[in-house]
Amino acid sequence: MDAALDLAEQAVPLTRACRPADGHALVGLAGSVTTVAGIALGLEEYDSSAIHHSRITVEQVREITAKLLGSTHAERAEIPVMHPGRVDVIGAGAVILLSIMERTGAREVVVSEHDILDGIAWSIA
Repeated sequence: MDAALDLAEQAVPLTRACRPADGHALVGLAGSVTTVAGIALGLEEYDSSAIHHSRITVEQVREITAKLLGSTHAERAEIPVMHPGRVDVIGAGAVILLSIMERTGAREVVVSEHDILDGIAWSIA
């Protein structure tokens, strides 16, 4: 994981992009981040309005990651907010999120239901 983050950091300076001490937030989006947020919030079903703009701490991400990695396919599939297509990849996604948070020193991540396509559409509207 460290080697992959080192490579990514050549293109995107992660530690400069997120400076928690300076008040800059780490923003997370897409399936793994929103799924981890749904788990952290204890949602009984996926609710994008509850997930959007929620904040999850590095401690929550660490705990959820450990639980996901220690669970079976069947156990992950039973998680209420889990999309069936994410059951086999959520552990890796959670590890990536946790690794980025630890690398940048982020204490929390603000979760977004929107992505770059929303931003591009908004900027040209």
